Amino acid sequence: MLSSYKGSLAASVLLLAISSASNINAETTYKTKAALGSALYFDRNLSLQRNQSCASCHAPERGFIDNRENPLQGAVSIGADGKSIGDRHAPTTSYASFSPDFYRSKSGEYTGGQFHDGRAANLQAQAGGPPLNPGEMAMVSKDAVLLRLLENSGYRDSFAALFNQQVLTDAEAAYTAMTESIASFEKTDFFSPFDSKYDRYLKGQYTMTEQEQLGETLFFSQQFSNCNLCHQLRQFPGQQRETFSNYQYRNIGVPVNRKVREANGSSADYIDHGLLQNPLVKASSEDGKFKVPTLRNVAITAPYMHNGVFADLKTVVLFYDKYNSRKKSRQINPETHNPWAAPEVPTTVALTELKKGRAFTDQRIDALVAFMKTLTDKRFEHLLQEN
Repeated sequence: MLSSYKGSLAASVLLLAISSASNINAETTYKTKAALGSALYFDRNLSLQRNQSCASCHAPERGFIDNRENPLQGAVSIGADGKSIGDRHAPTTSYASFSPDFYRSKSGEYTGGQFHDGRAANLQAQAGGPPLNPGEMAMVSKDAVLLRLLENSGYRDSFAALFNQQVLTDAEAAYTAMTESIASFEKTDFFSPFDSKYDRYLKGQYTMTEQEQLGETLFFSQQFSNCNLCHQLRQFPGQQRETFSNYQYRNIGVPVNRKVREANGSSADYIDHGLLQNPLVKASSEDGKFKVPTLRNVAITAPYMHNGVFADLKTVVLFYDKYNSRKKSRQINPETHNPWAAPEVPTTVALTELKKGRAFTDQRIDALVAFMKTLTDKRFEHLLQEN
């Protein structure tokens, strides 16, 4: 174990790590924790097979989601071993830093955290999950991660300068410093530039089309839609730095993604209990609830829902509309051409909130989609042509 080696032992282990590494890097010292975190975020050497990094499942060029081709059309990710298949869609890391630390309010409402069930209290805790997850980056221990860090001379110099000279002589301390650095990077404007058409519109730098304006009106309306009940952080629309999530948890009746379950070999009776699988949550009233995601970049981060069950953003709006519309056509999933499948957890569906508002016409559905497209960061706007 490397958890507390010192002196000559430290030198011996360091020499061993350097001499046996398959990819020795010689880098300049990173001047800030965010810069170090950037290097770590893209470093595939931090996975067992040296083939997967944070960026593999949260690709910066695609809105920070996993856009790698796989048989499940990106609904879930495949691990570094090339065969492990998860059960949940990798959420975007764009604007993730605005989610508060996981907490329970005085009224009993759970809010914040990272992952779909908030089991990681914050960004730093989240960054520590994938490297040691057997189904993701698959490193066997924090000691093994430390050896990979020691291979890189730039890391050795940077950790010493940004933390302390001893930080890479203890696996626990090194792992904490690594996750802190990654979290620092994820808090930068690189992930959260607030420069979409919507942001530019608020600054008078972009004129919305009539369709986009209608979508905006519907979205923020207390009378015509229920969008703002969950996807509005600030009290009034039109404010700067709106993240379009209240970071709370809801069960909106999402069905099972059967293709994913068949692929990952889940038993027929397996149920994803969502928030109830968070170790800090015990009440059955939280069963089947998932964190409300940001709508920033939503138009280019398909597929949708916690399990990637819907491929198209318009399908998501139609799914919501089924709760209010009496049209027979609204009770049909346009992607399967069958009736909407039953909720995975039917007992806690938020029917009161879902039925607030009015049924949408086709025109209004298209307008809502058009408005959500204006929430796309400027550097991703070219991707809208592909969606």
